Amino acid sequence: MTFDIGLLLFLTAAAVVLFSIEKISPDVTALTLVLALVFTKLLKPEMAFQGFGSETVIMILGLLILTAALMRTGVVDLVGGRILKFTGTSPMRLLVVVMLASAFMGAFMSNTASTAFFVPVVIGLAKRAKISPRQLLLPLAFSSILTSSVTLISTSTNIVVSGLMTRYGLPPMGMFELAPVGIPIAVAGLIYMTVVGRIWLIGSHPQPDAGIETGLRAYLSEVVLLPESTLVGKTLGEVALGQDLDLVVVRIVRDKTEYLAPRGDTLLRAGDVLLVEASPDELMKVKDTAGIEIKADFELGDATLLAEDLGIVEVILLANSPLVKRTLKGTGFRERYGLQVLGISRHGKILQKKISELPLRVGDILLIQGPRPAIAALEEDRTFRIIQTLDDRKPHRRRAPIAIAIFVGVLVLATFKVLPFSVAVILGAVTAFFTKCITPDEAYRELEWKAIILIGSMLALGAAMEQTGAAKYLASLIVQWSAGHSTTWLLGGFFVLTVVLTQPMSNQAAAVVVLPVAIQAAVQLGLNPRTFAMMVAVASSCSYLTPLEPSCLMVYGPGGYKFSDFLKYGSVLTLIIGAIALALVPRVWPLH
Repeated sequence: MTFDIGLLLFLTAAAVVLFSIEKISPDVTALTLVLALVFTKLLKPEMAFQGFGSETVIMILGLLILTAALMRTGVVDLVGGRILKFTGTSPMRLLVVVMLASAFMGAFMSNTASTAFFVPVVIGLAKRAKISPRQLLLPLAFSSILTSSVTLISTSTNIVVSGLMTRYGLPPMGMFELAPVGIPIAVAGLIYMTVVGRIWLIGSHPQPDAGIETGLRAYLSEVVLLPESTLVGKTLGEVALGQDLDLVVVRIVRDKTEYLAPRGDTLLRAGDVLLVEASPDELMKVKDTAGIEIKADFELGDATLLAEDLGIVEVILLANSPLVKRTLKGTGFRERYGLQVLGISRHGKILQKKISELPLRVGDILLIQGPRPAIAALEEDRTFRIIQTLDDRKPHRRRAPIAIAIFVGVLVLATFKVLPFSVAVILGAVTAFFTKCITPDEAYRELEWKAIILIGSMLALGAAMEQTGAAKYLASLIVQWSAGHSTTWLLGGFFVLTVVLTQPMSNQAAAVVVLPVAIQAAVQLGLNPRTFAMMVAVASSCSYLTPLEPSCLMVYGPGGYKFSDFLKYGSVLTLIIGAIALALVPRVWPLH
């Protein structure tokens, strides 16, 4: 072992410890590691920062922009609604369906693309099912990676391994050659994530109480059915407002005076006012649904809505407010403040009166819409306190087909090798900008910059592994360690080494480093080199121990996970995959 290799292994171990305890933000730890590599002269500055311009980082950047475009055009809501119709709000059904969908997509496209598509869908599903997104996001990422060994095109790593095999005189990998091992791995992994994941991910993290910070607070609001609405003439049971818009109907007000209980066989009429409970996000969707309007918007008129620079905020009613024990109608709220009340929330209680006729109480939270200057004036009023400003932008639903076409086009171009994946996703991102599916400002606000910094920094560690010869040194240790033991030990050693190296390095880089050593070891021992190549291919896709795999990075921030969560949940999964690979790889590709 050289001094440089020893120093690098020490810095790597120190970084792993810091990642695990998370006293320092992981992205800061990663940047510190890059600086350490430069100051110790293990890497030149130009090499240390090459990771930020790497194909992997560019790919993630483009995918995040495309995902933001799908959200902005309402595609994510549409997909989430279709899934909810099938699963309901059962956490277990959601878990299974999400995993199966992402695993199926991951078998025929990049697992990173599969995860990128489903992350916003899953966040929306979790919100509507009133569970924490972290209960679904980690299974989503893991399941998309699980099918990486099913087809040649499941991951670019398989294609890299196939190309390297031809350099050493081996036939290239067939489209479904890995399937005899990959399918059992996928099945076992999905069973593990379903059974154990239910205990660890669902049982251990119940949904927190809906509070100011969660965005899940339910408001009582009023929506009116317009004459042109497709809901008119249908029963309440037929329209499925709960599934499509996540609105809970608590009363139907007809002819201003008649209050009807919400029965499934109640026939809806034009002009009916529905008293509904919904979160602010779901109420915003009503604004973009044809034939149904929030009553306050309807009375205000489209011309006013377009003419004013409107904002939407949540405010809490203070104790010294003159509105306490009075109604919005009685105080002339709209005329007094120049604002519209879209909904009222009262400590989780179910309210069943029209909001204009409800006596207000201290602590009531009002969802208010109006001109931004009038909202700003509330800051100086001792009646209210603004607790949250909401995004009131309507989704570009007319551009939803364009966003879908762009995303599918990117996948087609990458899958059939018309363009490299990184180029395809950037082309898709630029096309999304030009077609106004999303603006650059909107996209950059949605980007998970921590993930980009983390992976860009850790690619520098992978470069140092190659530059110092640390990776090859570790491979030589495997060969020495297995001398005198069975060939299973040697195969297992290369599996472990590849899995370890895929954490700081990209999957492709780890395969490039380990595969030549594994093939050379097989030839020297008179064994079948294809067996070792296939073991390296399977192991290089086994990235569950840290969030440094792009798919895991996509859920790391949104799920609020700790670095140690991946080690805890991924270690057993890695052992299962390792056991299956050791049992099946020598059978499918005999060693002799």
